[in-house]
Amino acid sequence: MRFARNVQFQLKTGKEQEFNGLFEKEVLPMLRKQVGFQEAVTLLHNPKGAHSISLWDDRKSADAYQASTYPQVLAKLTTVIEGTPTIETYENAVSYARA
Repeated sequence: MRFARNVQFQLKTGKEQEFNGLFEKEVLPMLRKQVGFQEAVTLLHNPKGAHSISLWDDRKSADAYQASTYPQVLAKLTTVIEGTPTIETYENAVSYARA
């Protein structure tokens, strides 16, 4: 069963490009090393809001990431995000790619 995490957060003003660079160079390599990680997409809306959605093989893999690696990810992003991100989780997530 697939599992999804939706992390919602606010970017600091003018930090969109810096966030993109940090995510690509620092966060994505950390995610790719996690057992059960499948993919991630980050969506920016309005001047400061963002969602980072990651898909996992199962809840166990996502929970392991949350407990061990997610705090390190947050530490890397403190220069570009404001406040505390909120996390929503979803069971049985599916995604479809273009055939």
